[in-house]
Amino acid sequence: MATGAYLPNELQRGENKPKNVAAEGRNRRVLQDIGNLVYVSKRITRQEADKNKKPSFATTKILAAGKTVHPEEREVIIISSDEESEEGKEKEKEKEPGKARNTRQHSAKKNVKTLSAILSARSKAACGRTYKQKDHVVDVDAADIDNELAAVEYIDELYKFYKFAEDDSRVHDYLGSQPDVNAKMRAILVDWLIEVHRKFELMPETLHLTINIVDRFLSMKVVSRKELQLVGISSMLLACKYEEIWAPEVNDFVCISDNAYKREQILVMEKTILRKLEWYLTVPTPYVFLVRYIKASSPTDKEMENMAHFLAELSLIHYATVMLYSPSVVAASAVYAARCTLDRSPFWTETLKHYTGFSEDQLRECAKLMVSFHSLAGESKLKAVYKKFCNPDRCAVALLPPARSLLIPHEQI
Repeated sequence: MATGAYLPNELQRGENKPKNVAAEGRNRRVLQDIGNLVYVSKRITRQEADKNKKPSFATTKILAAGKTVHPEEREVIIISSDEESEEGKEKEKEKEPGKARNTRQHSAKKNVKTLSAILSARSKAACGRTYKQKDHVVDVDAADIDNELAAVEYIDELYKFYKFAEDDSRVHDYLGSQPDVNAKMRAILVDWLIEVHRKFELMPETLHLTINIVDRFLSMKVVSRKELQLVGISSMLLACKYEEIWAPEVNDFVCISDNAYKREQILVMEKTILRKLEWYLTVPTPYVFLVRYIKASSPTDKEMENMAHFLAELSLIHYATVMLYSPSVVAASAVYAARCTLDRSPFWTETLKHYTGFSEDQLRECAKLMVSFHSLAGESKLKAVYKKFCNPDRCAVALLPPARSLLIPHEQI
């Protein structure tokens, strides 16, 4: 940085400097108090200043004394923060007037704020622009780093793809094209399938895939009322073959439906569904996202885990939830509503926001619907999910009161 602006004209022209001018140069303060309590308290070399790229002022005291200083050894004065101001005041009082400061001061603090940073911070504070420090984002996969089945190296990319692909398998409103099927009939079918799923002791991903197959098929083909249960049985048979290690046999579904359909009818409907869906069964259901989001919430909290599954399965019965919200939103809302119901503070963390990609405001409407379903579950005629989660093995979460903060009055549902 140029230093000529701080020197008398005679010295700039190379002329001899008078002694009184030299004394005046040593006594003159480069910086004055501008109301921000800024003091000089640290010196660094030119190399350190260039390395840190911090704004600095070249000192003129050594030049004024007639000493030769190499560019590498030239001292630079850095403006200290307010925290060092009091210390700088006391050190200035100890020094004699007119005596140059030749001793280098080494500050114990490493982070030194510049003048512009101090003024900028104070301007933001004066305008009321205060920023809250973000919560720490926990690495939920750290414990599985040695587990090959967890696929930690690819898990983030997998869920990015699931979110990208969920719209391809998402079902939109189809009841308008079904003359014999309405939302109530669909709810009765799904409730019965949940009961069959529980009696067969199947995996939870099988249930979610079954409902996805049913909805996708109904959106592609008109089905009569007497064939609706046949579609449900055949869809569960397909989901079992896809997800289960030991899938139930066709005769098991014949018996569970009280011989309403023959074995050949189930096999024919199975082929019809596969042709309509073009064998596309690898789809991201709400369960795929729910497992990940529960892990981001609290993998060891069994009560919260069961509550999230309870709310997610309640939403499967209601046609409006499936049509309005994507599987990832349903899963994230179930976790958020579960945390609100169990009063897990905070209701939504930075870790959950990071792994789900949703903020609390984006999930509130869907979560309100789930809590309203919870409040009516005990009085509803469709009690398969309610009975399932009243079991002590599932922490009896269905018996807990719904979240008051998200509860919608009955007349508004």
